[in-house]
Amino acid sequence: MAFIRPFKGIRPPKELVFKLASLPYDVLNSEEAKKLSLGNQYSFLRVTKPEIELDPKLDLYSPQVYEKAKDNFELFKRQRYLLPDPEKSFYIYKQVMDGRSQIGLVACCEANEYWDDTIKKHELTRIDKEDDRLKHLESINANAGPVFLTYRANEKINDLIGCEILKNPDFDFTTEDGIQHILWVVTEAKWLEKIANEFSKIPNLYVADGHHRSAAAARFARKKKESNPNHSGEEEYNFFLAVLFPHNHLLIMDYNRAIKDLNGLSEETFIREIGEKFFVEKTREKKPSVKNEFGMYLNGQWYKLRSKPGSFDSNDCILSLDVSILQTNILFPILGIIDPRKDKRIDFIGGIRGTAELERLVN
Repeated sequence: MAFIRPFKGIRPPKELVFKLASLPYDVLNSEEAKKLSLGNQYSFLRVTKPEIELDPKLDLYSPQVYEKAKDNFELFKRQRYLLPDPEKSFYIYKQVMDGRSQIGLVACCEANEYWDDTIKKHELTRIDKEDDRLKHLESINANAGPVFLTYRANEKINDLIGCEILKNPDFDFTTEDGIQHILWVVTEAKWLEKIANEFSKIPNLYVADGHHRSAAAARFARKKKESNPNHSGEEEYNFFLAVLFPHNHLLIMDYNRAIKDLNGLSEETFIREIGEKFFVEKTREKKPSVKNEFGMYLNGQWYKLRSKPGSFDSNDCILSLDVSILQTNILFPILGIIDPRKDKRIDFIGGIRGTAELERLVN
């Protein structure tokens, strides 16, 4: 069962929220973050991507980076850019983008449910990125961003949330990228109890985004438990920040792979080897339109790859996933990527950055 609990959030005062709001740490690089935060002392990127204030030659995983995150987080609290809420609350969050809205509940979820698989994962994580999020969490002793979870839509939960959003919101602002953000803070004890009770009837939650954050939070909780002889299970470290959206509010975006080289192959040989398992054709289309089809950008040209019959076991629910087809037929046998979690030659690009980011990396 999915157990959630209210918490005392730390958030900006209303007059500063627009200035603090920032993109997630993993959808922009250090250079982009530096440009976005330029001239804005309130930018939360100073906490989530603190390297923007350090020597650009410094390793992103240097202890100095995490120390800077801690210093900036403490500064934000000291300068009252961030203020603690006085009461435990659940928070309702609405996001509107391109005329489409989604409404979720911001809550704390149990780290134990990550380990017992109540919280389902669908994506492999990179050890180095897990370690990075763990060190960041340890340095500031707070969740700087939520894990994005989803659940099967539930009418009673919808009704409870629907009643609250009829009230005036605590935040309502639009960021420079045109996305509207609306937040309601709910403290009424009976409502908190009711919504937590309804979620306790939900059998599973699913990680939609934030596999590295959730893995790091679970590892953090385990480390804290092992070092605390008086562990009770009620300590704050046993829980992590999440925003939970019903499944029918989700827009599924692509999750692309960028490979740094062709494993010693020429472009001609690489395409010929791919052709053994895929129909390969040049195209102007940048995204696949059907299952078991892939888009590939190589040397200024887009290609459409369609899986040939026999290239995967269509009766196997795992092996027939696009991610498995890609790994089994291209990444491992042709490009030599045995473990995508550890190989430094592969990177993962969120779909919100679009195909333009893939083109930029390749070009």
